[in-house]
Amino acid sequence: MKKRTFRRLGRVLLALTMAVCLTAAELTPALAVTQAEIDKLKNEASELKSQKKNLQKQLDGLAGDKAAVLDRRKKLDDQIETTGAQIRNAEAQITAYEGLIAQTEAELADAEQREAEQYELFCKRVRAMEKRGTVSYWSVLFKADSFTDLLTRMDAVNEVMDADQKVIDDLKALQEEITQKKASLETSKAEEESAKAELVSKKKELDQQRQEAIALVKEIEANEKEYQSTINALAQEEENILAEALRLSKKLAEEQAAQGKPVHSNPGGYIWPVDSRYITSTMGGRSSPGGVGSTNHKGTDIGRVGYTSKIYAAKAGTVIVSQYSNSYGHYVVVSHGAGNTTLYAHMSSRKVSVGQYVNQGDVLGITGSTGHSTGPHLHFEVTENGVRVNPLNHGANPKKGYLTGYTLSGSA
Repeated sequence: MKKRTFRRLGRVLLALTMAVCLTAAELTPALAVTQAEIDKLKNEASELKSQKKNLQKQLDGLAGDKAAVLDRRKKLDDQIETTGAQIRNAEAQITAYEGLIAQTEAELADAEQREAEQYELFCKRVRAMEKRGTVSYWSVLFKADSFTDLLTRMDAVNEVMDADQKVIDDLKALQEEITQKKASLETSKAEEESAKAELVSKKKELDQQRQEAIALVKEIEANEKEYQSTINALAQEEENILAEALRLSKKLAEEQAAQGKPVHSNPGGYIWPVDSRYITSTMGGRSSPGGVGSTNHKGTDIGRVGYTSKIYAAKAGTVIVSQYSNSYGHYVVVSHGAGNTTLYAHMSSRKVSVGQYVNQGDVLGITGSTGHSTGPHLHFEVTENGVRVNPLNHGANPKKGYLTGYTLSGSA
């Protein structure tokens, strides 16, 4: 009877140890964030740093070269875009570290709980042996009254010794796991703080770069005679862009007609392309604001936007242009039928590609100040029958125009 009890004790201890281990495995959460994902972000950050260093080298080579002023402006926009990517990378790293830290803290708490349970199991084992006076394994063996009894006792002792050792080994493993997780937690927290400091630095750098780009445009406009060829080139580029957009719009309509698809080119039906209703410059002849900008403005400028405002498709159609130009910076053109287009310029980023169909109200990009611009705003153009029209006073009721409810700069 005593032999069977001894063996059962060993088996029970083994079963308890396995149960603790299985419970620990079940409690460990599935990894939501991995170090590999953070390492990938770090590699991307390193590549962006190298890319920006190369851009700075090119900018330094163009400094003071008035003939290459447009190329320099383009490089500045590229630099701004790269810094923006660095900011997004730093934000992604911070988010990843926050997840990893929360995850590690949960795993650490779980490991500490399992350690306490394992230690309690070990203590119970010792107390049980003390009560029976069987703390010494040798005393168990010396009580054998025959060789057969000795073999039986050895089997029982081996089972108990194995169970005891498993409890001890698991306890040591848990203690090592806790030590590693604490070290990992401290490392993650330190790297998160480093990423936060980098984010603050990059945001300041981005602001400085934007101011430098704006200052360059103001320099061009303030020295009109000196930069006359550059100003003429920008004006000509705008006309070339219009001609190319109309050509693509006509070509698209012809292709759709050949495929038996309905081609719509109904005037009107536009919505505001941004949430702001503040007009900083209207279409046509104008007094160049602050000495900056074309005096024959080809579109409508909408202000009181920043570098994060969404730009919406004023009307459903197909994207026929999505690219960068010296005059318009990042810009998009949507065709609404032959000769009917809308253009959205000076974006900080574009969210659509050529050939993409957009519904009215879909996001085309984000407002900015790229190209020939002195601050964040949206330059918006509408063409009907191949001619630019003013959306503020054109339509069935010219007194109202397509876009209503706006405020003109200087009146509010």
